[in-house]
Order: sequence, then structure tokens, then C-alpha cells
Amino acid sequence: MSKVNVSELSVNTIRALAIDSVEHVQHGHLGMPLGSAPMGYKIYRDIMNYNPKNPDWINRDRFVLTSGHGSILQYVLLHLMGYDVTIDDLKSFRQLGSKTPGHPEVGYTPGVEATTGPLGQGISTVVGMAIAEEHLAAKYNKENYNVLDHYTYTICGDGDLMEGVAQEAMSLAGTLGLGKLVVLYDSNDISSDGPVSHANTEDVQKKYETMGWQTLLVEDGNDLEAISKAIEEAKADNERPTLIEVKTVIGYGSPNLQGTEQIHSDPIGTEEANLTKETYGWKYEAFEVPTEVAEDLKEVVTKGQKAEDEWNKLFDAYSEEYPELAKDLTDSFSGNVQIEAIDLEFKEDYIATRSASGMILNHIASKVPAIIGGSADLASSNKTTIADSTFMTKGDYSGSNIHFGVREFGMAGIINGIALHGGIKGYSGTFLIFSDYMRSAIRMSAVSKLPVTYVFTHDSFLLGPDGPTHQPIEHISSLRAMPNLTVIRPADANETKAAWEIAINSAETPTAILLGRHDVPVIQNASVEGVKKGAYVLSEAAGSEEGIIISTGSDVELALKAQKILEDKEINVRVVSMPSWELFEKQSNEYKETVLPSHLEKRLVVEMGSELGWRKYIGDKGESLTIDHFGESGNGDDLAKEFGFTPENISKRFMDLL
Repeated sequence: MSKVNVSELSVNTIRALAIDSVEHVQHGHLGMPLGSAPMGYKIYRDIMNYNPKNPDWINRDRFVLTSGHGSILQYVLLHLMGYDVTIDDLKSFRQLGSKTPGHPEVGYTPGVEATTGPLGQGISTVVGMAIAEEHLAAKYNKENYNVLDHYTYTICGDGDLMEGVAQEAMSLAGTLGLGKLVVLYDSNDISSDGPVSHANTEDVQKKYETMGWQTLLVEDGNDLEAISKAIEEAKADNERPTLIEVKTVIGYGSPNLQGTEQIHSDPIGTEEANLTKETYGWKYEAFEVPTEVAEDLKEVVTKGQKAEDEWNKLFDAYSEEYPELAKDLTDSFSGNVQIEAIDLEFKEDYIATRSASGMILNHIASKVPAIIGGSADLASSNKTTIADSTFMTKGDYSGSNIHFGVREFGMAGIINGIALHGGIKGYSGTFLIFSDYMRSAIRMSAVSKLPVTYVFTHDSFLLGPDGPTHQPIEHISSLRAMPNLTVIRPADANETKAAWEIAINSAETPTAILLGRHDVPVIQNASVEGVKKGAYVLSEAAGSEEGIIISTGSDVELALKAQKILEDKEINVRVVSMPSWELFEKQSNEYKETVLPSHLEKRLVVEMGSELGWRKYIGDKGESLTIDHFGESGNGDDLAKEFGFTPENISKRFMDLL
């Protein structure tokens, strides 16, 4: 059988296995896989540089299926190309505990590089991966030693390109000229509700040309040679990312459903499945892989192993000539980028936690070999610039700072991609109020177990004159509600040190550090170890205890002052700083009892945010001084008095409990 026939048979094998998998479990999306099978085949069979037997090879090309609903396409490709994905795994598609979940999930399926599904976010992820590759190449490559030299690919759809997060990320990709990023656009003109033209009539190619992308067109999505030629043309342009529009037919081969939204999702039934296979000339049993296809695709594993072996020889020589760089690179990719302690002392009496955070970040950057990030056009306010480094620009990616522009959602998705690439600790910054824009990407960090750091400043209504549109109220509670996200609201500079130490040393959990704008006292007895446990007794009661004041962040200063007022009235309370619920909940019951003794039932929580969730720690006989309404425009001190956040009112509220 000729090479061309083997290729065509391979494409139809992909389609047939996709049909078999969806029909077997009576669930899944078939339209995209049937139309995009030729693209997927060409990328995995002939274009990408990777080793299926070592999915973690550092210098592999990355592929992300942005159209995550078409996950069965990727699972079938992984099986055929020699990854540890079996026919039984295909048969358990979308079933509990399987390697083949409904949407691609990183960490569950060998060869899946990113969790996708929420449309558009895969685009921001691959932009982050491409940034990571360029930065690490600029940092580590030397003459004759291109130890990092790989491409990032994705297949996306019409829906992905309609999402705002995709626009944000692709705009930045064009500005930075990420020439090793190739986006294949499955242009089938159909979305879930019908023709795309009902909602979107833009000229996609012109749109991305204006963003600085090279745009190419493949008029027939079944033309393997044309797909290959377009990808090679994309790789030849080192100064622009490339969007290849590939005209496809959704549900290709289905005689009654192709080209319509009816085949976007859900099984098509035995009769239509058989008719579709007849269209391909398919003469094999369910889940059967033709011998010719299996034999031909063995070359993928052979080629991949050879490529990695050659790279290993290159890296061995590199390690001899540049041992320190090689160690840094290896440590970064293996996750051995940790700090024992941040040996930074604060001499100031008063400093805002956002300012302390900036100093700590720069201290960390001087010790951690690969940390990069930036802010959504608020770097001077968030204090997120690494002073001893430059900003990345088109053609020069050596700097550790990124100008994300006003693109909060895209920024968070890009940081996820940077983390998924490996070798880098990524962070981002903006005002806490704008975490709303980022929430879906933060959730993807948590779902994907990515140890990225979110710096959120201006964490209360005390920022004042900007008014309620910029004053966070529900945001702290909202972030605390998210699983696998560590939220830390430090009280002062020393607690902020602990927050950063936790964030940098995290292996599988993203961290949100919530910081204040106004100056607060540097608390000499603030405990780094206490912060790591989520809560601790910051100030003991002067005498026989009558209750507890629990507080977080810059509000702790007010709690300490209230404690003194109460002491003068011979009412003794302890002050507990509780910067992180998540960390506190990981402690033993014995430790929790030492911080919040059950016999001390008179408890007052002080936090400039929603009360939601605090009742667990307040108990039935406690109260809260929180805020469950939007703020006002005005001087911060005036607002604090208006809303009752003064030491005098805090002490009065506690006395009311008695």
C-alpha cells in the first residue's frame, strides 16, 4: 500500500475510533474530531518533535487542544502514536476514574499538556507556553547549544476565537512576535446553536493580521499536503505567530448530519455511525486499528526516541561547558525551585503590604533562577516589577518582566501556560477588584494544580476616592470558596514574607496574596510559622481571657488597637491573625484549639469584606464587623469611620458581646 493510502487510512482510523468511543459510552462530541482528524494526524505524525515514551521530555513540541470538547480526537491520536493510552481507555471515555475524561485534563492522560474546555482559554495557555519557550531559550541557549528550541501548536475553533480571552492573548502574542506559535483554526462555520454567521461575520484573517500575525488559508481540510505546507510556511516565519485557517466540514462523512450543528455534540446512533463509516470505505470491526496503520505509526516512537537521544547528547555536552546553567535549568524543570526562608528585614516602622511585597519579590528574583511575570498595566501600583531585569520585547525575551497591558483574563491564562510549560515560576498582578475578570483562569490554575502566584493589591474599601467600582467587598470570600486555591491576606510586611515563601514553595496549589495600599505597622512579633499554619495568636490577652478578636490583613492593626482600649477597661482578649483559612484547615484539631479555644465563645471577626464563611470561626455566640454592602467614594479614613472600622467601634462591638 502506498504512503498516501496509509495516510488516508490513518485519518479514517482516527475518525472511526472517535465514532466507536462516543457510541460505546453514548456521550461526547463528534463533530469537531471528524472534521479536524486530518489536522491532528498531520501534526502528530509528521510535524511535531516529541517522544511518546517520555511525555515530559523538556525540549518536546507542545500541543494543546483548545477546542477541548473534541477531546476524543486527542485521545485517539495519543493511542495511535504510542502514548500510554489504550483501547480500553478509549472505551472508558468520559467515565469515572478513566484516563480519558470529558475534556482534556493535565495530569490524567499522558501527552495532555493542558486542561481545556472553557473556550478561548487554550489560546491564552499556548501563548504562555510560547513565551516560556522564548524566555528560557534566551536565558539558557548558547552558541552551538540550542538546548531549548521547540514549537507550540494548537487546534481551536470558531467559538474559541469569539471569546475575549483569546483576543487578549493573541493581541499580546502578535505584539511580542512569538514566531514559534502556530494556531490551526478549525474553520467549519458551525457553532453549537447553528451557523457562526448568526453571531459573527468578521474577517478573521484580516483581524489577526492587524494584530501582527501571519495568516494562512487551507481551503480543503482533508488536503494533508496543503496542511503540511502551511505549517512549514508558518515555521519559516520567525517574527510572527501564525494562524492557519483550515476550512473543514463539521462531522465530516456523516451523510445526514455533516455541516450542521446537529453533530456538534452527542452520539449519532448506530445507523448513522455505520453510514458514516461507509462514507470512509471503512471495513473493520469496532475499535480495530488496521495493521498497515499500526506498522506505519511505529515510526513515530522510533523518531521520537532518536530525537530525544540526540538532545540528551547535546545537553550532556552543554552541562560540561555550562554546568551552573545546566543545573539551574534541570532544577527549574524538576520543581526544585524553592527557598528555605526569605532573609529580608524591614527597618521601616510603617509600610504598605503591597510595597513590602514588591521588595520581597525582588529579593526572591535574586535567588530563584527562573521567575517571570508582570501586571495588567498596574505594575507601579502593584509593585510587581523585577528591578534588575528588563521587560520582554519582540525579538528580546531575556527580561523577566512582561507588559501584559489591560488584559487581566488573558494575563491569568498566559501565566497558566507559562507554568504548564515548565521551568518557570510565574506570577501576575492587578487590583483585587479585577479578580472578577480573571476568575475562570484562576479556577483553571486550581483545577490544573498549577503553583502560580496571583498578586492582588488594593484589597479593601480604604482605597477611598475611586469609589465602589474599585472597592472589593465580596472578592475575598469568593476566592476563599474556590477549591485548591490558597488565599493569604497578610497583616504586615513580615506576614507578607511568609505569604511569598508559601507561594514560591507551593508544588500543586496556586496562591492569591491579597495586599493593602495604605501603610500599616511592621509587627515585630508577626510569625512566619504562624502564617504557614493559617492562623496564630498574634497578641496574648493581658489577663484572664474573655474572648477573641480575629482579623486579617491591614485590619489587624485596628484589632490590636482595640485590644489596648479593652485592656484599659479591664477586658482582656487575645488577638488572632488569620491570614489563610485554607492553611488553617490543614492543621490538627489540637493546634486549632490552641488558637481558637472552644471555651472562648465571645469572638469578634474584623475584616473589610463580606461576612460569608466567617460563621464557622465566629460560632453561635460571636459577631462580625464586616461589610455586606458596596462602598462609597470618599477619603479612606472617612469611609472607615462611616462603616465602623475604628478601634473605638471594634472595642464597643466586643463589649456588646459581653
